[in-house]
Amino acid sequence: MLGLMHTFPMNDKRDRGNSTQAGNFDRGGDRHETPICVDSMSAIPYPRVFGPSYVATGTLLPHELTRIAGGSRNMECSVITTYRCNARCRMCNSWNFPSKSSEEFKPEILEKLPMRIHRMNITGGEPALREDLMDIVPILDKRTGHLEISTNGYFTDRILAVAEKYRHLTFRVSVEGLPQLNDELRGIKNGFDHALRTLLGLRHLGVKDIGLAVVISQNNIRDLLSLYELVSGLEVEFAQATIHNSFYFHKEDNRIENLDLITGIMREFMIRLLTSRRRSPGKRVKDWFRAYINMGILRYMQGKVRPIPCGAATDFFFLDPWGKILACNGSGEPWVIGDLTTQDFDDIWNSEQAERVRDKVKHCDRNCWMTGSAVPAMRNRIWIPVAWVLKNKLRLMMGNRDIVLE
Repeated sequence: MLGLMHTFPMNDKRDRGNSTQAGNFDRGGDRHETPICVDSMSAIPYPRVFGPSYVATGTLLPHELTRIAGGSRNMECSVITTYRCNARCRMCNSWNFPSKSSEEFKPEILEKLPMRIHRMNITGGEPALREDLMDIVPILDKRTGHLEISTNGYFTDRILAVAEKYRHLTFRVSVEGLPQLNDELRGIKNGFDHALRTLLGLRHLGVKDIGLAVVISQNNIRDLLSLYELVSGLEVEFAQATIHNSFYFHKEDNRIENLDLITGIMREFMIRLLTSRRRSPGKRVKDWFRAYINMGILRYMQGKVRPIPCGAATDFFFLDPWGKILACNGSGEPWVIGDLTTQDFDDIWNSEQAERVRDKVKHCDRNCWMTGSAVPAMRNRIWIPVAWVLKNKLRLMMGNRDIVLE
């Protein structure tokens, strides 16, 4: 076997007192007792016992690097806690096909997920409808350095109860426009009022990473720039996506119309992001890279190829309300890799079924550009968005406002 044997110290408080696929941790100390190999060429730590490609070739495939034990790759996970939802959104029919609370996974199965996942997202449906949300959060929180909750913000008290105990979490509150349009598109009376009260309540608690999220379409494109001014004034984050068709949304009739109008406003939005005037330098930089995300959104709307290939079932995965591990949420039907209620995660991740799903991903032509697939791709190929941001900022500095969509 290539490499040297090491015992690696673990200083992260999340690793203490847990037994995981990565190895056992002594409750009284901070040392990782599982033998770790460091490849002499790459210096990437990984468990001594690994997948078949290492045994056969002495090298690791990308999905084997994502086994997380050594924290060697930025794998991400979205946990779909429920398909129940109190909203009646036009672009999503999940509320018409709710999961039964009695059939949804028990929080204990989340203990099977690997430690040291780079980022995790709690989503739905509406996750605040899970009565055991307060049991789900701590299990996931100790498995990642960045846990996000996506919510429509309607159940303010429930969200603030979680935030009061876990103020380091990230929260994104979904809206579809300013008050009247939001309530119309989401089918919730006073929905914007609830969303804003939740956002302001989170800020009052001192939660640092909070913001709004919007799904862009021809129905709300005219409110996009106003929403950006609102979040900029509040100094909170602003996430964007666009309408998709997939099993997850129970939709195949979402269509982008009035593309000329959308293109003009999206280009102006990207310019504002690239010339962000936010007070916080960190938020200004985030805005620059959100411009890249929106470039990908516009390309998707125009029917073009993704700017960065999809890493579903390699860079990220989803867990559905029944405990199934899925490649993504953008396919026409669920691409199931395995069942966490009956299998261990490592067995699922390195199975023949997982390889079959990865082959489907490789040949997929849907070109989805959703947050769950776009952001991991950007992080793992950061030089691509960096080059795009620098190129377009330079063009703007020289007075050229024609954003390059490549």
